Amino acid sequence: MNPLEILLNEDIQNFINTNLDKDTNQLALQKNNFDVDYIRIINQIVAKQKAKFKLPTWFTTSKILYPSKISIEQTSSEKTAEYKASLISGESLIDLSGGFGVDDYYFSKTFREVIHCEINTELSQIVSHNFKQLQIENCTCHIGESSVILEKLNRKFSWIYVDPSRRNDSKGKVFLLNDCEPNVPLLLPKYFNYSNHILIKTAPLLDIQSALTELDFVKKIHIIALENEVKELLWEIEKGHTGEILVNAVNLEKNDTSIITTSLNKSYRATYSLPKNYLYEPNAAILKSGNFNAISQLFEIDKLHQHSHLYTSDEKKVFPGRSFLINAIVPFQKKEIKTHLENQKMNITTRNFPIKVDEIRKKYKIKEGGSVFAFFTTDIQNNKIVLLCSKI
Repeated sequence: MNPLEILLNEDIQNFINTNLDKDTNQLALQKNNFDVDYIRIINQIVAKQKAKFKLPTWFTTSKILYPSKISIEQTSSEKTAEYKASLISGESLIDLSGGFGVDDYYFSKTFREVIHCEINTELSQIVSHNFKQLQIENCTCHIGESSVILEKLNRKFSWIYVDPSRRNDSKGKVFLLNDCEPNVPLLLPKYFNYSNHILIKTAPLLDIQSALTELDFVKKIHIIALENEVKELLWEIEKGHTGEILVNAVNLEKNDTSIITTSLNKSYRATYSLPKNYLYEPNAAILKSGNFNAISQLFEIDKLHQHSHLYTSDEKKVFPGRSFLINAIVPFQKKEIKTHLENQKMNITTRNFPIKVDEIRKKYKIKEGGSVFAFFTTDIQNNKIVLLCSKI
């Protein structure tokens, strides 16, 4: 019997579901009472635990099979997949890097036909089984290298979707699209034989300006943050497009979505001032966009300094990020710091400041937490200051 089919055995499924709250390291030490490699069962539990909050639809659907926990960690969350599917629609979409199929599950709701390509045979089989359990009937799974599948099918698609993976996954280091597999910049001319519209998903570490030098015909860039943590970048490519490039800074919250749209072709002008009554810290998606002057102009708020990326106003504004009431402006001088900050409890943030948070806490014996938010920054007069704020 296929090892995947064995995992669907009722007794094994019951064992998985009744042990989801258990420590899998302890479970692994127990005797294996099933006629299947015990580590495969343990891996199902680990992966399903990972899926509980990230993939609730999969978690609550019976007899879902899971790949390795790494595949679950790397796949799109349902929140980001749902947003992607809201951007594009049409007759047909081919996903050249299908993975666990979360994106395709949501694309199936906006396209009449979806083709899932996956080079890993077992992962493709898992996805095919899960689509049946999820009652998705318009997705077809193909096993093999995506370029070969494209050539074999030899047809036009409304959209091509591709999520290239880094060949050298050095965490924290800048990378290029040319360092990924598939090499999208190299393959774009080939892809255009099969579609005029391509949606590319990349890791958030990708530098936007560098990617723009690698990609032709970029029409729109989406920076997707989930609860203020940037998860992915999306690149809409339209064959022949040479006009304006829009950037959507998107922050997905549980009950709200913030989208701030700016243009890479437009010159925005920032205004500057000393701190006023209110302080604003942009959300992570806006910070990734780098279009800081646009935020000043669009929301009619002043920047504290060219490099501080904090904003201020006299009147309270509705702002996509954190908003604070400024209660005190403390010069960064020994006597003032000793009086207002030493041995206190507060939340510290640094923006355009020469000392790191950990060093500040240690030097001035500041405990973490409380209701006071201290921003260590530089003002327009190049003075080092600390803004003591309360969150709105």
